Amino acid sequence: MTLSRYRNLATFAALSSLASIPLVAGQAGANDDSGCAQAEYAMGLRYQQQSAEAVALQRQGFELATYRLEEQIEAHGDDADLAIITDLDETVLDNSALLVRDMQACHDFTTWDTWKHWEREGDPRLIPGAKDFLEFADEHDVAIYYVSDRYQENKADTLATLEALELPQVSEDSVMLLGPPKSERRAEVEDGHTLVMQLGDTLHDFAGEFAEADLEEQRTLVDDNAERFGKDWIVFPNATYGDWSEADLNAWEAPHEVD
Repeated sequence: MTLSRYRNLATFAALSSLASIPLVAGQAGANDDSGCAQAEYAMGLRYQQQSAEAVALQRQGFELATYRLEEQIEAHGDDADLAIITDLDETVLDNSALLVRDMQACHDFTTWDTWKHWEREGDPRLIPGAKDFLEFADEHDVAIYYVSDRYQENKADTLATLEALELPQVSEDSVMLLGPPKSERRAEVEDGHTLVMQLGDTLHDFAGEFAEADLEEQRTLVDDNAERFGKDWIVFPNATYGDWSEADLNAWEAPHEVD
């Protein structure tokens, strides 16, 4: 997850009327406060937190990552100084409990003003397949860098969270949090290693050019980099927030009919 771009919009979002809150995921169900605009997040959150399909996609992503990393290890030989970069939130860590709590409190979590508390005291769960993949990388002497836009001021808490989850290679140096843009942190890793893979849930996790692009430009960049997806760029599903959340929807123009 790349929160920095979303945080830059937080002040504007907080001043906007409830009517302007984006429709992320359709109509809320009976267990949500339907009088609350934030209930529109419910379907995306259900998909991300409860669907077996999301689990299948997550496991599929890490299986593919393992296969591709094994290829890179074989191609570079035993003496290569290989590294991978992984995002944390919604890639390795599942923060959906925070988002659900905020939604149920009729609070717009995309203002990110509850995130610091979550970093300090929250209890995220692991994305399925993440730990097995990271342990595979560690067992094969591949350096792991956790590059995340979590707050630097809460670094001790993030380190404690990762250590409690028993993830490999967690250290002050390997966990690189919000400060310089991700492109600069990525370059720092590349200065000392051969970077062979990146994992994330948003396009900003892979290349700086995505960060300032609008949706149409992002689609073009995806097409331009098509050969990298599923090879050294592994993308994970996140139906809860993203640059797409305010996009206009295209509807079928036929008259509405019910049979």
